[in-house]
Amino acid sequence: MAFELPALPYSVSALAARGMCQETLELHHGKHHQAYVTALNGFVEKDPALQGETLEAIIKLAHNSAPMAGVFNNAGQHWNHIIFWQAMSPGGGGIPGKLEQKLIADFGSVQAFKDAFKAAATTQFGSGWAWLVLTPSGKLACTKTANGSNPLATGEGRVLLGCDVWEHSYYLDFRNRRPDYVTNWLDKLANYEFAAAQL
Repeated sequence: MAFELPALPYSVSALAARGMCQETLELHHGKHHQAYVTALNGFVEKDPALQGETLEAIIKLAHNSAPMAGVFNNAGQHWNHIIFWQAMSPGGGGIPGKLEQKLIADFGSVQAFKDAFKAAATTQFGSGWAWLVLTPSGKLACTKTANGSNPLATGEGRVLLGCDVWEHSYYLDFRNRRPDYVTNWLDKLANYEFAAAQL
């Protein structure tokens, strides 16, 4: 069965007032994410070993395999974007009590968490992702991955939030100002209710 582009959990114009314009969402979801899904399906169609496998299984199978780099990149980006759309909300920015307490316990303060997340996002050279993860030790941490990689592949923990720092995520709204995009994302777009549910 072919992988499919998931519908956005909000309209393409729903995030415009919070710093992500309709054109960004139309291009990012409808063109970029769709391209990863189409390419992944092409790889699966040609490889019987991938047919019938879950997206997660394909990512783990293809991770660190040079011959399967194309499979990994497209499967990873499909998985990453599924998280990304859910990790944003038109009513984003508010942190539920349970998650807030965990952030304070593990980072020292909510601001310290945001600083750590922003550092991960802005120091990722070139294309990639910033993540809030629940590590295997049970502590929250901020991490980053390059290109289409993710904590599922690297084993760094369960993802609570993922922020896309490829330029197509922010260039129309913030030009080359990635730090401003990340600050806005954390304060106005991040769906902390989703993060709390993942926790």
